[in-house]
Amino acid sequence: MFDFNNIPPITKNLIILNLIVFGLQNFVPGFTENFALHFYKSPDFRAYQLLTHMFMHGGFSHILFNIFGVYMFGSAIEMRLGEKKFLIFYLLTGFGAVFLHMASQLWENYEVVNQLETWYSEAVINDRQLSNGYYNTFNITLGASGALFGLLTAFGILFPNQKIFLLFLPIPIKAKYFVMLYAGYELIQGFQFSAGDNIAHFAHLGGALFGWIIISEWRKKHLI
Repeated sequence: MFDFNNIPPITKNLIILNLIVFGLQNFVPGFTENFALHFYKSPDFRAYQLLTHMFMHGGFSHILFNIFGVYMFGSAIEMRLGEKKFLIFYLLTGFGAVFLHMASQLWENYEVVNQLETWYSEAVINDRQLSNGYYNTFNITLGASGALFGLLTAFGILFPNQKIFLLFLPIPIKAKYFVMLYAGYELIQGFQFSAGDNIAHFAHLGGALFGWIIISEWRKKHLI
């Protein structure tokens, strides 16, 4: 049962912030375009988007899934790590997700990027056309999914034998196995480059990877 009063403070504030930003997306014209993450070479890219995109979502089902995941896994992890470490962990895994996601975008569309930059340097296209070229090539990135996968990975490490109940599986599965299966699925999907697939699979993998690195290092240094 969703008991909002018993949610740890940072987890609760993250949920509230996501809901507020989602409201702004739906009622403030241009909000999504300005604060979602554009490809880093695009003229529309701003450094603050590296942070703001984490609290934005593409629709009701997107935000519902993410805030439920933050509630489910974030609550347990915040109580385990403490407020300060939990917030640091959440943000770092979100940034890690962006890093791997943009690296995969550049790798996948390297020829397009080179062509656009060549045209721009030769004055064949102007700033707006360059911006449109990047916008049409790269989907804007938004959502808490990268940080959520960091939380999921941390949960699998810190509570490996905790059983997770899923709607699409008739039996419970231990957290450590669920994390491995989900990561494997995201890796396969990430390399398939399926047409019409707007899910940032490598952002999910980036969040999971950085989550594993951070928790492993903190445990090695006896910080948790």
